[in-house]
Amino acid sequence: MIEKMPKIVAIIQARMASSRLPGKVLLDISGQPMLVRVVERVKRANTIDCVVIATTADPSDDPIKDLCQKRGYSCFRGDQFNVLDRYYKAATKYNAEIIVRITADCPMIDPAEIDHVVQALLESGADFAANRLPPPWQRTYPIGLDTEVSTFEALERAWKEAERSEDLEHVMPYLYKEEDRFNIEIIDHKVDYGHYRWAVDTQEDLDLARQIYAHFDNKDDFSWLDVIDLFDRHPELSLINADVKHKSVRDIDDRLGTLPSGSS
Repeated sequence: MIEKMPKIVAIIQARMASSRLPGKVLLDISGQPMLVRVVERVKRANTIDCVVIATTADPSDDPIKDLCQKRGYSCFRGDQFNVLDRYYKAATKYNAEIIVRITADCPMIDPAEIDHVVQALLESGADFAANRLPPPWQRTYPIGLDTEVSTFEALERAWKEAERSEDLEHVMPYLYKEEDRFNIEIIDHKVDYGHYRWAVDTQEDLDLARQIYAHFDNKDDFSWLDVIDLFDRHPELSLINADVKHKSVRDIDDRLGTLPSGSS
């Protein structure tokens, strides 16, 4: 008897109100909005059944909804600051059994790496799997390849129990910050590339992303290992955003309250 595969839904969080680079998710990268670059790359992952854009109900995010309608992307609108609540309700609406968390500021996100993390969760039977976590775990993949995968049951428990602001805004910390709370699987790369920064949160990051795409003739079908090879040949690229400080899981929006996620 063939075992039924769970429904795997990639949820991409996106909003216009970035503190360091407002409107970044719709800024142009070689002829396409960054959000489109991310969605099209995620859609190539073989394990993904459905891709959903999870934005907010705030009018400032109407342009994201309009883009989704124009492109035929699935779009869910939810709480502006409680992103855990937004994820849980989007996962519920789309009947997700496995949730893949992606952020809209990662235009080099890699479909093969998404598949790698999803398979790690399925094969290990873990509640949560990721290819990056804050210390004491160490990042070995470039910033911008971040892929977090959880079961619906684990996400639902976090939604019911989490109360701290960083858990509500960053979605998944409740699943991994206490070692024995859930069964977690961490995926590391043999060679440590954790010092590279490919996410877009500043103008310098955007400049780098545009240069990377330009090197690949403005196409989006290159792999993350192709970018590593590019950096090996052009080490000066890594200097473009070398001084940008990456936000930590403890950086939260001051407007986020501390109500339990299940009560919103």
